[in-house]
Amino acid sequence: MKNKNVLLVTGGAGFIGSNFIRFILNKYKNIKIVNLDNLTYSGNKNNLKDILHDPRYIFIKGDIAKDSVVDKIWRKYRPSYIINFAAETHVDRSIHVGAKEFINTNVIGVFNLLEAVKKYGVKKYVQVSTDEVFGSLPLGSKNAFTETTAFSPNVPYSATKAGGDLLCNAYFNTWKVPVIVTHCSNNYGPYQYPEKLIPFFILRILEGKTLPLYGDGKNVRDWIYVLDHCRALEKCLFKGKPGEVYNIGADNEINNIEIATMIARYFNKDASIFEFISDRPGHDRRYAINASKIKKELHWKPIYKFEEAFRNTIKWYVENPKWIDSVRKKTGVFNPHIDLWKKHKLK
Repeated sequence: MKNKNVLLVTGGAGFIGSNFIRFILNKYKNIKIVNLDNLTYSGNKNNLKDILHDPRYIFIKGDIAKDSVVDKIWRKYRPSYIINFAAETHVDRSIHVGAKEFINTNVIGVFNLLEAVKKYGVKKYVQVSTDEVFGSLPLGSKNAFTETTAFSPNVPYSATKAGGDLLCNAYFNTWKVPVIVTHCSNNYGPYQYPEKLIPFFILRILEGKTLPLYGDGKNVRDWIYVLDHCRALEKCLFKGKPGEVYNIGADNEINNIEIATMIARYFNKDASIFEFISDRPGHDRRYAINASKIKKELHWKPIYKFEEAFRNTIKWYVENPKWIDSVRKKTGVFNPHIDLWKKHKLK
């Protein structure tokens, strides 16, 4: 029998997923969460160490790219809601390691989830995607991505995310599968795997290393604190309209040099620790999100101020060396792709 209070979270041991699970369990006392995660290199059970013994939380190791795994989960727990965070996300990995894993998780995995929803039914399925599916905006322009902006992905990662999003659209229009797609800007906050820009730079400084900046370092991203993203996803899950797309952003357009400068200042360092390296292939110049739709229709708006949340994020990594060590023991190096690209360009 279907349990109306069961929420299936896929990829919940990752950065955004773990923050979302903790947020939901703290807010809702009558929800049981089943977390299906394959624990690849960036998935970390320690991200949810504080709730491992909560009776409302169930962890299952498994791969959404395997339809038998997805089907078994559905037949056992019969969730009424699902939110999918499971994804290969790192752009550099999709370029230097290859796109196969990205296709498996971001396309085939989404297909398996949609098939299960079509077969068993749920009240709502939220597909968590990225603004990178829209491609790049020119520096200095006032344009921003809307929900109707055409997809124009420039790297394998964003192409596979676009593929998953298009499948969601097709399943809604063909079979009325109650799916919602969200496109969010760059997240920052605690528990983010240190291959990503902000924690990567923080840890580089702590290790006495330089901060490598691709190209001229002026690539612009629209930054949002992870808990604001979680609040928006909660709105989409419980209030959003099936078949709709919602863009999520906080209007914090900041380029990579500025991010590096803010982190350096926190540690009383200056620009002498910056290292400009050759740009990576397909490097999008600027992202900007128009979030007016979710603000108007679902009454969401960001509440975390960038400067304070950013400093608190740096502080969290400084004060949690055990978490950093646990990640390092599992994977060895945080972002080897920077060094691979540097060596490649020097040949």
